Amino acid sequence: MTVRILKDEKAVARAVAARVIATLAATPAAVLGLPTGRTPVQLYARLRAAHAAGRVDFAQATTFNLDEFLGLPADHPASYRAFMETHLFGHVNLSRHRIHFLNGAAPDPVAECARYEAAIRRAGGIDLQILGIGANGHIGFNEPAAGLIGDSHLARLAPGTRRSNSDLFGGRVRAVPPNALSMGVGTILRSRAVVLVATGAGKADAIAATVEGLVTTRVPASLLQLHEAVEVVVDQAAAAGLTRR
Repeated sequence: MTVRILKDEKAVARAVAARVIATLAATPAAVLGLPTGRTPVQLYARLRAAHAAGRVDFAQATTFNLDEFLGLPADHPASYRAFMETHLFGHVNLSRHRIHFLNGAAPDPVAECARYEAAIRRAGGIDLQILGIGANGHIGFNEPAAGLIGDSHLARLAPGTRRSNSDLFGGRVRAVPPNALSMGVGTILRSRAVVLVATGAGKADAIAATVEGLVTTRVPASLLQLHEAVEVVVDQAAAAGLTRR
């Protein structure tokens, strides 16, 4: 696990965008794992700008998103699919056939998760997985627990996770679905390379536990210590809890 500490959120977004652009330049048909939430908003803005300037081509790329709220169809304005359409998909030349998402409205969530795992396998696995991190150390919707499910699965959201997503639902925490579909930690760890992104003081404890703490399912992101190709890209505020710099 390597750690890059940059000045601020803009510098983090610039560095991670450069990593994505370099990946697609080297491997135009790369398979990307993508996150949602506040952290990647500036990243996606930079990728949109780079595409508009002709500096990145998504024509052959394939994407798999980490998660989706259970019960929300893709066209629901609060869905993560709608988020991705707004911030990236609707602005770059990704083929519709190469965009993959967990279907939150699937009638059988277990079968939907199995379908998603099979789709990832057919694509040859994920080449570069971009991750955010929750304040409690969750990645995807893999919440802290005594044990974790390795593959994509139905997940129960922690209260703090629902609060952090309430902006998508007009600030109404109760409107945030209590369950979601998520890639599992095992799915994430099978990615060939991982970039974990965090900004802001609210992520400092989670980053310290992830990078310097014990490997434990109580901090799901700490399992990334077991991967051979993980880069942690953080701003100064998110790095505040680290003792080794």
